[in-house]
This record gives sequence, C-alpha cells and structure tokens, in this order.
Amino acid sequence: MIDLNSDLGEGFGIWRLGDDAALLDVVTSANVACGFHAGDPSTMRRVCGQAAERGVAVGAQVSYRDLAGFGRRFIDADPAELADEVLYQVGALDACARAAGTRVSYVKPHGALYNATVHHDAQAEAVVNGVKAFGDLPVLGLPGSRLLHHAARAGLRAVREAFADRAYTPEGTLVPRTRPGAVLSSTEAVLDQVLRLARHGELVAVTGETIATEVDSICLHGDTPGAVEHARSVRKALLEAGVRLGRFVVE
Repeated sequence: MIDLNSDLGEGFGIWRLGDDAALLDVVTSANVACGFHAGDPSTMRRVCGQAAERGVAVGAQVSYRDLAGFGRRFIDADPAELADEVLYQVGALDACARAAGTRVSYVKPHGALYNATVHHDAQAEAVVNGVKAFGDLPVLGLPGSRLLHHAARAGLRAVREAFADRAYTPEGTLVPRTRPGAVLSSTEAVLDQVLRLARHGELVAVTGETIATEVDSICLHGDTPGAVEHARSVRKALLEAGVRLGRFVVE
C-alpha cells in the first residue's frame, strides 16, 4: 500500500495557488501550509474541512518564517527558536483541523527547511523537538535524512517519501530547483518515475544511476503546471498496476 500526499493550502488572502479541492479528490494525505511560507487562518480551516469531508489525513507543513520567499530560502535559525516556531505552526493548524472535525496527524517540513534537514543536524533535531513538544506525531521526510534519523531517535514514526515530479541526484537528494530539469513537467515522465518506485523500489538519477529506495508515501506537488492532471494520472496508473492506496496514518 502507498500513500499519496500533496502540498495544499498554499494561497494567501486573495491569492490562490493550485486547485486544493481537485487534489483532495486524489490524495490520501494533505500537507497543509501553516502560515509561515503560505496559508492564512481561513485557508487553513477551509482545506482542513475539505480534507475531513474526504477522509484525507491532515499534516502540518511547517516552514521557515519566510512568506515573501515562499519558504524556499535557507535561514540560519537558532535551533531553540526553530523548535518553538515548528510547535507554533503545528498548534495553529491543529486548532483549524479540530474546528473542522479532524486533527493534525503528521508533520512535514516545506521547501528550504525540508532540504536543510536532510543534512543539517541542528535544524533537523530542532524540527523534531518542535514536533515532540506537541505530541508523538509521525514525521514525513527524505529517506536517509537527518530529519528521519532524529525522528526515530525521539520515538516518532519516521515516514519515508519520494517525489513524483522532482529529479534526483545520484546521492538520492532532490536536484535544486535553480537547476534545469529539477521539476518533471510531462505526465509521461511523472508516471514513469512513480511506477518504477511502486514496482521496483528504485529511482533513476539525472546522471542515469539507479537508486534503490523504499518509500511509504509519494508527494504530488500542487503548485506545478499540470499538477491536477499529473495527480489524477498517477492515481489511475497505480490502481491499474494493482497498488493499493491509503493513508500511512493509522487512527
């Protein structure tokens, strides 16, 4: 069984990014922006309500405090402050989720924070400390990352994910968005990557090497061109391949 997750609620005020409602008909878990890189209270509550109606798990997508940069700029944050900001974001989203009849079931970092916690020990531990201060929630991240290492050490469930529409380095990390080809734009390329993951447990790096990997969840970005078409095609292809889809969160 595999989980499908997507980054949702990434609008702000009058601005809208992606089609949250359409993607919630496809995914099994929703990474909802908590207001630091995107999202606002009304957006957070609306998306939580839509997720609850569909039985989709709600996850807190925590970020650096970087609304102007959409959370894609590294910040050399003090670990204690970063832990507190993670706790603040999870708590804010959980209030919206509970008002909508559900709750926050897991945590996933966003953007530059996600990438930093692959190798940055202090920030990875800080994110885990912030999560742990809230409760024993699963943490979603890159296989082999320091984030998942610290999550497991803290007694939290470490949930491994891969990306349907991102290119990989030979080391199994994401190709930076500043480089050409970092985002897979065609549905054919996205399907090839997802089916290879599901059938063979492997990815192909941009340099051609095969990377063995096991994942519990596949991320479908909601802010890329053709995101809804990609997501629907991925769900259809996985079901046709005999792969069961379901939330990794057991309640």
